[in-house]
Amino acid sequence: MPHSVTDTQLEEIFAGHDTVRKGHPGQTNLPLSREASVSKNKKKSFMSTSDSASFETFGLSDRMLKDLSRIGFATPTPIQEKALPPALEGRDILGCAQTGTGKTAAFVIPMVERLAGSPEGPPRGLILAPTRELAFQIQETIDQLGHSLRVYATTVVGGADVQAQLRGLKQHPEVIVATPGRLLDLMWDGHIDLREVEVVVLDEADRMLDMGFADQLNQIIDALPPGRQSFLYSATLPTDLEELARMSLQDPFHAVVAKPATPADGVTHMLHNTTPGAKTSLLLSLLEDADESVLVFTRTKNRADLIGETLRRSGHRAAAIHGNLSLERRRAALEGFRRGRYRILVATDIAARGLDIDNIGHVINYDLPYTPEDYVHRIGRTARMAAVGRATSFATAADTQSVRAIETILGQSIPRPSGARPDKKRRAHNGSPQAAEAKRGRPAGKRRRVRKRPGQPGARAEHHADAATRQAAPVTDQP
Repeated sequence: MPHSVTDTQLEEIFAGHDTVRKGHPGQTNLPLSREASVSKNKKKSFMSTSDSASFETFGLSDRMLKDLSRIGFATPTPIQEKALPPALEGRDILGCAQTGTGKTAAFVIPMVERLAGSPEGPPRGLILAPTRELAFQIQETIDQLGHSLRVYATTVVGGADVQAQLRGLKQHPEVIVATPGRLLDLMWDGHIDLREVEVVVLDEADRMLDMGFADQLNQIIDALPPGRQSFLYSATLPTDLEELARMSLQDPFHAVVAKPATPADGVTHMLHNTTPGAKTSLLLSLLEDADESVLVFTRTKNRADLIGETLRRSGHRAAAIHGNLSLERRRAALEGFRRGRYRILVATDIAARGLDIDNIGHVINYDLPYTPEDYVHRIGRTARMAAVGRATSFATAADTQSVRAIETILGQSIPRPSGARPDKKRRAHNGSPQAAEAKRGRPAGKRRRVRKRPGQPGARAEHHADAATRQAAPVTDQP
């Protein structure tokens, strides 16, 4: 399990930082020193602006201020307030802040300002993101903030029409927003040349490493010119991010506005101790309490589909999203959730990063995530931009260590429901042998034996929970 790097350790990451990077095996080493480097005499940190800070204090162009006002950006968030001054001066940025605090605008604003007026030609800006959904959301932000300054972007991601992406590249956009795999494919085929890139962003870089993009990132970084300005942003800073930070950043400014892997203050946490077989009935019970929008996380794609089907069969407006769905269906599910067509979105961790949907009132961890950092990312989908929200998690006996790790990263115990444990009540009422046998028409005491599966503790209950869900009616309203 990765451990987060603390704020005080950030300086140590770059201590004794060489100006020449050690290349990936078999690749050319590139100097990191910038052709027009920022003086090393500059201070490592900037004074925070006043409490009444506004975007006008940063010296932004009138056209940028116009676009910020048009989309309702009146006051900079803490990460924007801290990162924008050094970024606008040309510094590299290592940024860490809670999810939903405006990190995207913190790197889009200086990128657009720098690239405005660039001559037509190869792309001057590159933004890498771990998922297609996040890439499209970054594209939307550039469309908004680059409108008046005439800075345009195109998105190249896997699972989408390559020919359409090639047509977008022929329009000579200033910025390419990409997932690593598709970007490399187009580079190898000679459709993208990164030698003129002036600004590069690695957004949610830790997630890209988790998804196995380390080799691709090495190759992309080797193709970039040494004189670039680089930003690396994330909500967490695990230790395996150190090497990538050293490779991609030169004398960076540390824009850390919160302890790494810290959830928003507006989130109310709750933990239900339950069993695998009781999770679905517990979920249905919680969904009856309010009419807020709900994001439900599962560990597996199959379970996301099964839960989504069960919810629809129970009368809920629900959709599912995971990596096995086509890009069209994934976008339809997200848009339906964003616009209120669906009240509930069931998702794997594909939706844990960068999902920018307002007013998600409740995040439910049907399955706990694999790492405590992912817990922070998941619940960061609610209580965004100083709002409030709820985060509810289901934990089984097998999740004891995961719960401890999450509570350690939170710095506090997660509250449990007061009074009698609701999962016990639910099992006694709905999941008891008597209730199950009554449904089958057999008298109590003559239960059918369930054959154990050697070597798979807990698998039997999970199997029956999914099997029960699998009997739901066929889906007629596919996202």
